[in-house]
Amino acid sequence: MSRLDRGPLLQGTPLRKGAGGGRDGPDGALKAGADKLPSVTFVFWVLKICATTLGETAGDLLSMTLRIGYAAATGLLLGVFVATLAGQLLSRRHRPWLFWSVILSTSTAGTTMSDFIDRSLGLGYALGSGILLALLLTSLLVWKRVEGSISVGGIRTFRAELLYWITILFSNTLGTALGDFLADDSGLGFAGGAGAIGVLLAATFLLYRFTGVSRTALFWVAFVLTRPFGATMGDVLTKPASAGGLGLGTAGSSAVLAGILVGVLFLAGRALSPGRDRR
Repeated sequence: MSRLDRGPLLQGTPLRKGAGGGRDGPDGALKAGADKLPSVTFVFWVLKICATTLGETAGDLLSMTLRIGYAAATGLLLGVFVATLAGQLLSRRHRPWLFWSVILSTSTAGTTMSDFIDRSLGLGYALGSGILLALLLTSLLVWKRVEGSISVGGIRTFRAELLYWITILFSNTLGTALGDFLADDSGLGFAGGAGAIGVLLAATFLLYRFTGVSRTALFWVAFVLTRPFGATMGDVLTKPASAGGLGLGTAGSSAVLAGILVGVLFLAGRALSPGRDRR
């Protein structure tokens, strides 16, 4: 029988199934990630932020620096997402490089999709964020209705995993719009927007550490918030100093972030294998 842990924000240890079936266990924690998904550890969140930041810079590289345009870049990157997702869905076990390739593809596609909605369609960041939030909530509600749980520890079927990835695509697209809203419309600027999201992430961790708030809810809050954090950090890296950035450009920033992502993933190695007890 598996031991109990603190839940999915920083741990991946399996735990006993609660009385509510696929719902949180007795202490509000969750089971470890399914066989095809990584355990949710500190390394998971480091990789998530790296991947989403790279998604922001790489998306801007295609759509703006290379002048492909938001619509064409979105079509191209959605094709990459479908290809990587097909590989992930067809895989019979957890493959870290494949999993994080899908995460990266949702981040890059989410960047250009958000920019297309907000800028090309002229809906603006606030309305665009509202539409994307509605899509995210709808995907979570559908997932909850058909599977009975939105716990990442309860993903055991093709349908549940597909809903998981659809939700991630919407969350990463929403994160871009939120990041742009904070950086541009709110007046906080790029660094200020990243700082604001950082405060919200810290508050989420404190809720996880010191309260009994549902670990499933906190996981998805943290998952959504890391996207605008990565988006604003990407803007900090790429934008010129006159606009409040570091002026590294989209190509230079993407190269650095790709190196960091590959390096962390390589060094993490076995630590990302699902279902392992890492107490």
